Amino acid sequence: ICVVIMDVRGIYSLSPYTLEEVVARNYLITERPDAILNIIDGTNLERNLYLTTQLTELGIPVVVALNMMDVVNKNGDKINTEELSRQLGCKVIEISALKGDGVMEAAEAAIAAAGGEKTVPQHTFSGAVEHAIAHIEECIVHDLPEEQQRWYAIKIFERDDKVIEQMDIPADKLTHVEGDIKAAEAELDEDSESIITNERYLWIASIMKGCLKKA
Repeated sequence: ICVVIMDVRGIYSLSPYTLEEVVARNYLITERPDAILNIIDGTNLERNLYLTTQLTELGIPVVVALNMMDVVNKNGDKINTEELSRQLGCKVIEISALKGDGVMEAAEAAIAAAGGEKTVPQHTFSGAVEHAIAHIEECIVHDLPEEQQRWYAIKIFERDDKVIEQMDIPADKLTHVEGDIKAAEAELDEDSESIITNERYLWIASIMKGCLKKA
């Protein structure tokens, strides 16, 4: 088997603000690798899981490598990787890059995932948001492969300029879905991008509650 590994710069979000984030996102959505090995810091789960929630929406198989587990264990903390895997909808492997523990297992899991099922996101947003996302999928992104539709619909809901420009969406279609976006904003009293950010972190907090026990 010939395996090509592309190492993208460490990023925290697919809503890019830095050049590194722009380059990494463009690679993921245009080149569409066969699998993503998402290496996250086990000592800082909350911050790192934000990106993971976005990666699982890309319609690409994802494997999470939970790094620095030697430090987690030394601190006396406990991470329930089985439950974390269930919540995220993808395989989670404990590793310590410093000690080399679990590294080959994580790489082999990513290779296996490349030939398997695409990761299906487990998270749903509140009712008004899901209504708007469904309308965007139906109106604008229905021609895309099914597994890619949700990610693009969420980005359009956020009014992501780069995605809207890339897709060259007609103004009348954007106007058509704008009413649903504004309805969600009015109901939740937030702008659309903040709604998505806040609801991601609320979900991550619920994951942390069920998966992490501090010493």
